[in-house]
Amino acid sequence: MHSTEAHISRINAKLQQLLKQYDALQKENSKLTLQVQQTKEKQDELTENIKTLQQQNLLLKASVSNMEEPEKKKLEAQINNYLKNINTCISLLSE
Repeated sequence: MHSTEAHISRINAKLQQLLKQYDALQKENSKLTLQVQQTKEKQDELTENIKTLQQQNLLLKASVSNMEEPEKKKLEAQINNYLKNINTCISLLSE
């Protein structure tokens, strides 16, 4: 009988230890999930900032110097793309 109680006691102690580890891992998981979300938001923000800076750079090149033909075509393609996006937005708002 004594060995059964000792066995149950050891199992109970191991169970308590596992529960503590489980709680610690859940807290760490929550913390890491939050960090991932914050990192993704920062990455999105930086990506948007890069796009804006690239557009500004292209516009500055266009306004400062005579653009070469490939650059002109690239600028025209971007402007056409913007116009398509604007028209799509307008049509969605009109619905």
